[in-house]
Amino acid sequence: MDWQRIAALSVVAVTAGLFIWSNMRRRKFSFQRHTHCGCAAPSSGGGGSILFTARKGERSRIIMKAN
Repeated sequence: MDWQRIAALSVVAVTAGLFIWSNMRRRKFSFQRHTHCGCAAPSSGGGGSILFTARKGERSRIIMKAN
C-alpha cells in the first residue's frame, strides 16, 4: 500500500473510534435532558399556554391562554 492509502485508512479508523467512544462513554447528568421540562422547581403558577399561529399572506398571531 502506498502512504496515501495508509493515511486515509488511519483517518477513517480514528474517526470511527471517536464515534464509538462517544457512544459508549457515560454522560453527565443534565437536569434539562433527564426531566420533562428542565425547570429547577415545580411551577407555582397556573398552567398557561402560548399558541403561535402564522399563515401565508397573513400576519402572525400570538395567543396566550391562562388556565
